[in-house]
Amino acid sequence: MTDATEIHRIDIASDDVSRIDKAGLAVAETLARFIDTRVLPGTGIEPDAFWSGVAGLFARFAPENAVLLAKRDRLQAQIDAWHEGRAGKPVDPADYEAFLRDIGYLVAEPAPFAVTTDRVDAEVATMAGPQLVVPILNARFLLNAANARWGSLYDALYGTDALGSLPPAGGYDTTRGAAVVARAKAFLDEAVPLADGRWADFAGGEPVLADPAQRVGRRGDTLLFRHNGLHIELVVDPSSAIGRTDPAGISDVLLEAALTTICDLEDSVAAVDAEDKVAAYANWLGLMKGDLVASFQKGGETLTRTLDPDRRYTAPDGTDFTLPGRALLFVRNVGHLMTTPAIRLPDGQEAPEGILDGIVTATIALHDLNRAGQYQNSRAGSVYIVKPKMHGPEEAGFTDRLFDAIEDLLAMPRHTIKVGVMDEERRTSANLAACIAAVKGRIMFINTGFLDRTGDEMHSSMRAGAMIRKGEMKASSWIAAYEARNVGVGLACGMAGKAQIGKGMWAAPDRMADMLNQKIGHPMSGASTAWVPSPTAATLHALHYHAVDVAARQCALGGEPVPALGALLTIPLAEGRNWSPQEIADELDNNAQGILGYVVRWVDQGVGCSKVPDIHDIGLMEDRATLRISSQHMANWMLHGVASAAEVDAALTRMAAKVDAQNAGDPAYMPMAGREADSLAYQAARALVFEGLDQPNGYTEPLLHRFRQRAKAGA
Repeated sequence: MTDATEIHRIDIASDDVSRIDKAGLAVAETLARFIDTRVLPGTGIEPDAFWSGVAGLFARFAPENAVLLAKRDRLQAQIDAWHEGRAGKPVDPADYEAFLRDIGYLVAEPAPFAVTTDRVDAEVATMAGPQLVVPILNARFLLNAANARWGSLYDALYGTDALGSLPPAGGYDTTRGAAVVARAKAFLDEAVPLADGRWADFAGGEPVLADPAQRVGRRGDTLLFRHNGLHIELVVDPSSAIGRTDPAGISDVLLEAALTTICDLEDSVAAVDAEDKVAAYANWLGLMKGDLVASFQKGGETLTRTLDPDRRYTAPDGTDFTLPGRALLFVRNVGHLMTTPAIRLPDGQEAPEGILDGIVTATIALHDLNRAGQYQNSRAGSVYIVKPKMHGPEEAGFTDRLFDAIEDLLAMPRHTIKVGVMDEERRTSANLAACIAAVKGRIMFINTGFLDRTGDEMHSSMRAGAMIRKGEMKASSWIAAYEARNVGVGLACGMAGKAQIGKGMWAAPDRMADMLNQKIGHPMSGASTAWVPSPTAATLHALHYHAVDVAARQCALGGEPVPALGALLTIPLAEGRNWSPQEIADELDNNAQGILGYVVRWVDQGVGCSKVPDIHDIGLMEDRATLRISSQHMANWMLHGVASAAEVDAALTRMAAKVDAQNAGDPAYMPMAGREADSLAYQAARALVFEGLDQPNGYTEPLLHRFRQRAKAGA
């Protein structure tokens, strides 16, 4: 006898994965059993019906997915030919824009419209605050990020350079502690001022606020305030080590920090096969059911981490209420490009990975929608899927129809699945209003991404000429237009009060003083969220949303015209530049070190995101976007003769030794220098540069997946 879910095993040439036939799909056994035994029970969906529906979705959408990818290639070939035909001539803006319209790269602006998204949680629609992105394969990091809804301001100020210096070594430093308390109470003076006097002079009892409505609850002696839509807990505990030194017994100030967290299946993970995908999906399932647990060793003892419960308070009128104890969780699926060996289609081809992600992550979210889990994620009854790397409104429309079909498969009401559109590809930026219009019934998020957007900028215009140095990109005219248009278009499309308008990552987790100085620009721009690299950074970035009333900023900006398209289409060419040999070598070294430092962990250890030392030994949170910009820049300089292939190889060799030295303390690390021919990581890094022109839109995934699969196979 065979079990009811197993029809027969399938053997595919050159594929040693054990597979099960599911409605004509050859599904890796590990994925099939995970879906049948762990995901579907409790959803009311029978396995046979589910897999039949899944097969129908692949039959319907996989061919269209391929057509969209072919259009990307066709447009790029036309752009390449246009630039090559004008080699040596300056790009005329009017001619260039006309050409892009003629080939269909630019589409007509839609008539004025407003998005119609509904059933959206307040964290998305009406609140403004920090957002975390976390690799879904690491359960400990996932739980940290999910629990980052509330953070200690005292801890964040004490343990970082936020006050201008790092804490001294050794035990608790009372001088630094006093500075922390003073800074926190100065914040309270700004956010929840007293009717009379300063918080530094408050000696205890019931505080009288300048605006009594800001006091919204308490639990025990802890008081709850609200400012700019965000909550603040004033923790009063005279018996604690900190509280006993405070005249009012205040032991901490807790800030509502990471309102939302993106659980990432894409750029921050190395998931190349069914085993990896199941591990990722299992963590998402644990979050949706509320039972995810992570145990780890720290300080010689075993610690266990789980999801934090909701927080209970009593309002001033005596009624009880709760606030979420966790960030609202999104899940970022992969884009349209990659396929996965986890499922093979009836013709033997790998299935589009983005379609699989959409189906599985939405199915798992049924446990939350059905209120079957220990906790509740979306109180509004929505599933939040971020969709990256879409190119233009056709691809956004494809995602909209795919999500329609997934909703039908799962008997979800229309537009239960919300979509976040990553504005990180040039064709999306240039047609952003049309992209939003294509998903106007389910859009919940637009977000800029400097690194991927720059990588696509360079690949799209690869044949136009040599690009400016990478460090100059943020000061270029197209970047300013990109950031301003993202907010302007979002507001013009009626996203205020219905969806997030977001900004990108602060990549330096050890430089919190710089973050506090610079990242206030994001809420000032009218963005309602921005990415941060850690829960501590989320707590500190929350200060910016108390300093800036984002709703008021959006109101003020809403009447301004959207910046014109022309500046966005200005190619960042290094016209007339004549760099010295040392400047060229420095640029190559910077790019090569960044590529190698990230790739060596991705290929050899399967680490998709980590704090990677840059060429100056500053730790930066890196993901695949780092590779895209650096590899495309090196490929561009080789193409246009700024640097030779020999110079690039020399830089890679030099930087392999530097990266080896930077990782000398990692016992799992495999050195590259001296064994370049044997190191899969080194070969992958070199391929990213030397095959960079041929990679679709300059993406790094195809090469990384190939080398990581070889590493896992022991090749």
